[in-house]
Amino acid sequence: MTEDVTPGAADSVGPAGVGQASRVMAIGTVASRATGFLRSLALAYVLGFQLVPAAYNVANTLPNMVYELLLGGILTSVFVPLIVKAQRSDPDGGDAYTERLLTITLVALAIATAGAVLAAPLLIDLLGFGADHHPQQRDLAITLARLLLPEIFFYGVGAALAAVLNSRGHFALPMWAPVVNNLVVIATCGIFVALPSHGPLTPENITTTQVLVLGIGTTLGIVLQAATLWPALRRVGFRWRWRFDVGNARLRGAAELAGWMLAYVAISQVGVIVIQRLAVLVEDAHPEVPGVSVLVNAQLLFMLPHGIVAVSLITALLPRMSRAAVDGRPREVARDLSLGTRLSSVVLLPVTAAFIALGPALGILLYSHGRSTIGDGRDVGLTLAAGALGLLPFAVSQMQIFAFYAMRDTRTPALINIAAVAVKVGVDLVLYATLPPKNVVEGLMWGNTASYLVAAVVSGFLLSRRLGGLDTGKVLRTVTRLTLAATVGGLLAWAVATGVGTELSDGPAAAAIKLAAGSVLGGVVFVAVALRLHVAEVREVLGTARARLGR
Repeated sequence: MTEDVTPGAADSVGPAGVGQASRVMAIGTVASRATGFLRSLALAYVLGFQLVPAAYNVANTLPNMVYELLLGGILTSVFVPLIVKAQRSDPDGGDAYTERLLTITLVALAIATAGAVLAAPLLIDLLGFGADHHPQQRDLAITLARLLLPEIFFYGVGAALAAVLNSRGHFALPMWAPVVNNLVVIATCGIFVALPSHGPLTPENITTTQVLVLGIGTTLGIVLQAATLWPALRRVGFRWRWRFDVGNARLRGAAELAGWMLAYVAISQVGVIVIQRLAVLVEDAHPEVPGVSVLVNAQLLFMLPHGIVAVSLITALLPRMSRAAVDGRPREVARDLSLGTRLSSVVLLPVTAAFIALGPALGILLYSHGRSTIGDGRDVGLTLAAGALGLLPFAVSQMQIFAFYAMRDTRTPALINIAAVAVKVGVDLVLYATLPPKNVVEGLMWGNTASYLVAAVVSGFLLSRRLGGLDTGKVLRTVTRLTLAATVGGLLAWAVATGVGTELSDGPAAAAIKLAAGSVLGGVVFVAVALRLHVAEVREVLGTARARLGR
């Protein structure tokens, strides 16, 4: 399916244009994020929240960050504008250029992955498991890192293949491919449970077979996720072969773009390393307080609505913005960016309110089973609630980054990211030094929010100057009205959950009732207030939903 790229289509949320493309992708994204969520629950069920899952999460930090940055759209967003330009200008429709681009990418990924595997002990030390750390836990983390770091190569391959498919108007399969990965990891958890064990699950007691099943099974999921996309290339008419004749000016330009993109990733890793080390430090000093595993699961919940809504919109909008940028139509780039921001706000603002009001109940419902306790689940929910205000700024800043990439500018986002990460690190260090230990992990989420706000404000200012405005007034009116509606709905949800909580004992069943009552009543009030405030985007989205359900 191809998207409507006619002028003016950017403002359509109906059957044509972005609305149709993003709905198709959203279905796949919901499936992939839902199964990813089940994967997280399965891991928490079989591993719990103590030393073994901390080692697993630390070892998987770098591949997971690569996932969020590459498959979240950064590598795709760099490649799509380049491929679109080649499709427009080359006699062969850009096939040879795309083949060279893929060749360079696969070679670079292989070298980077091999280096990461060789440097596994150093990476584990950087992430907080140094020589003075719990020795058995550190050894386990290093072993798992060597098994998990090969994911980097396959994540990159998947992102590059997705870029080729997206540039040719095929969006659905890249959104569905992660389902394969998630199902493989869920099956791995099932095998892990069936294996013989020797007492409580600790770094000392975990068997070699259990470690191999956990590490190889997790990596195998990423391998199959990338392999799923390969046959689709033939269906879109692309036959890839190795091309090492890469010495031309356009590919050197592509290397420069990719170099700044990698700089963006590296800068982001600095922030990740600092957060990871602070979480490990507070957990080492105070074993009773939430640490790495709580932070990882809270961030997973945080990314869930963004992945379903914003990533789908970004993926649909990027080829449109790239074509508009190539054709010298900056106002259409600005309109698409405004549209993506407003449509994201319709979902992300009420979700923000729900996370703040119902976060603890959500955490208890999901993360208090198997080797995980009610306290673990509550800690995840409180950490999620602390970071919820960053949801919309994160989505907006990501869309703005992709707008730069549509104009084949990767340098500006990398430079902006320096400021954003500096703010994150500064805020996190101050909060680590001043907050009570039990609140440090929540404070780390506040640092994220501060960095997202900086990135959104600076990127918006620079884009407005470059594009001749961003429909800022229209966006602010929509966001302000939606914020008011979400606040009213969130307060009602909190009141309902608090009232229900006084009548029930703590536990997953009570949490489910709180969530059901609070989210339904809060959601209804949000929609009612938004319609009363004449938020056109809510009315149009509801109209589209009714039309789809009526078919």
